[in-house]
Amino acid sequence: MTAEEFPSEFTLSSRTGAIVVTTTEQGLPRAISVERDRLRQDPELLASEILRLCKQSAARAGVERRAQLRAAGLSPELLALTGLPTTDDVTRQEYVEEQDYETEPDSWLRPI
Repeated sequence: MTAEEFPSEFTLSSRTGAIVVTTTEQGLPRAISVERDRLRQDPELLASEILRLCKQSAARAGVERRAQLRAAGLSPELLALTGLPTTDDVTRQEYVEEQDYETEPDSWLRPI
């Protein structure tokens, strides 16, 4: 993968697909899509989920960048110095966040 082939945007969605973020490699949001029902929830919870998705997007982009640099011939020692996450790092972090983050709805009742 050359620099020209490396994507400039990364898209990630919540498990339910209700929130979709498109970010830069650094996790800065470029587009956010939120289903109408999610707009009725507590704004702080919505913001924290969007922020979590942006951070995950940046981490996954870091894994892709690391793979690109490895394919370009960068030594493991230099890769370690980049600070880019490994697949294991990202998997572990996402698992921890999933355990900490409340993904269940506050109520199973829907507004009429």
